[in-house]
Amino acid sequence: MPGPMAASLCTTFSPSTSKGVSLSTARERGQLVFLEGLKSSVDVFFQAREQPHPLQFLRESCAGDLRLLYEHVREALQPSDSGDATWRCPVLLVDDLSVLLSLGVGAVAVLDFVHYCRAAVCGELKGNMVALVHDSGDAEDEENDILLNGLSHQSHLILRAEGLATGFCKDVHGQLRILWRRPSQPTAQRDRSLTYQYKIQDKNVSFFAKGMSPAIL
Repeated sequence: MPGPMAASLCTTFSPSTSKGVSLSTARERGQLVFLEGLKSSVDVFFQAREQPHPLQFLRESCAGDLRLLYEHVREALQPSDSGDATWRCPVLLVDDLSVLLSLGVGAVAVLDFVHYCRAAVCGELKGNMVALVHDSGDAEDEENDILLNGLSHQSHLILRAEGLATGFCKDVHGQLRILWRRPSQPTAQRDRSLTYQYKIQDKNVSFFAKGMSPAIL
């Protein structure tokens, strides 16, 4: 993922913060495009709009057409009227795709949206797309399973945060599984995985090798 904030595009459904980076300042400088889903959804329902809204699907009887949301992403990728250059190596963040399922959008429609966004951001502009998805765990949720499997098939890097199998621990809050997928490599070298454990602090997260904490030895 590109590091410089100046080269990033962010379209998310909820605010986020990053240590050492002011997203408000980035937005003022035109380095960040932000769509706040909760606030925008209120506008869709209670304010008359002459122009189509990215979340217009919320008012449709069949909530499955995400074309306007995709067009919002495409429009954000275009150069501004001030003559600024096209985004270089943008990053599209979607937090989170599971919300679309809870709003009645089918998993296939969400995967189509992801496919077109990847084509625009990753294919055309050589950027990256990062998406958050919740795993329903033991609960039977066919739509969520379809979404998870589809995204896993398309992803080159998968981060899976989960709790400890041994239960709650005050010194270790969970573990992070990292899976790299390199389609260009031979089958035997295609996938690589690592597992770290972590502890959430006030404004930081500490990561350490599995089994290194005395609390769970």
